[in-house]
Amino acid sequence: MQLSVLDEPDHGYLIAPDPARAGLSRSVAGHDEAGRPVDTRVVEERPLTIYLNAREIVTAMTIGDYPEYLALGFLANQGMLSAGEEVTGVEYDEELEVVVVRTAVETDHEAKLQKKTRTSGCAVGTVFGDMMAGLEGLQLPAAELRTSWLYALSHKINRTPSLYLEAGAIHGTVLCRQDRPLVYMEDVGRHNAVDKIAGWMRAEGVGPQDKILYTTGRLTSEMVIKTALMGIPVLASRSGFTAWGVEIANQVGLTLIGRLKGKRFTCLAGENRLVRDADMAVVPEEGRRHRRKGASE
Repeated sequence: MQLSVLDEPDHGYLIAPDPARAGLSRSVAGHDEAGRPVDTRVVEERPLTIYLNAREIVTAMTIGDYPEYLALGFLANQGMLSAGEEVTGVEYDEELEVVVVRTAVETDHEAKLQKKTRTSGCAVGTVFGDMMAGLEGLQLPAAELRTSWLYALSHKINRTPSLYLEAGAIHGTVLCRQDRPLVYMEDVGRHNAVDKIAGWMRAEGVGPQDKILYTTGRLTSEMVIKTALMGIPVLASRSGFTAWGVEIANQVGLTLIGRLKGKRFTCLAGENRLVRDADMAVVPEEGRRHRRKGASE
């Protein structure tokens, strides 16, 4: 993909969810509160083991789409792949459920692998090494954020056919530029969805400085850290905040928007970079069909 694709007039997604894709969900028979038989779509989850060269790094539970992007993004976000490091191959074995990322120079992350932090992700993610590594002295670009972009993004993303609307029990993360959503990834854990975005950006050579990251999940410390280390200056969510997440966002100059639903949102970091240009009279309220998780989730 050429970077010029981001400047084309077509406002469609570069990657969008495919709820009908085989293997992502299936119908399960059950009964409702009155004992009546019902068929319900449920999300599939399966293990994916990630190797860096000859070293097994982690086994993640995932819905199984875009495994190569997930592996690349996970390793990059863990600091196991530096920005300038040459990746010579990414090999996925569907039968073994294994991805092997190969680099030109042999890697050694023994010390990092010995220190693990369990994150607050709903699928219980793992962070290796010092969570705050790389944040010291980091200052993100002072990117302008227009409220008209926020409302346009929220309106389109919440109406995009997705596995969430099909089956629920899943998180979505969308890479955007101005009022255009570009790449929409879903997974059982919001960290996996972010890692898929990071992997796509690395594979395609897409820069972060003018991007917005939208997520359906909570704005916790690890979500803010991942976004900051990816170099993305704006993080927006339908959900709420944690205090440490807000502190880190202020520290690195990240614009942090939460509880974005209909006409409402809350900005807890980067208020000085907001341009309130939206005509509130024409901003639609959110319909019941497209409502997602509440701010407390």
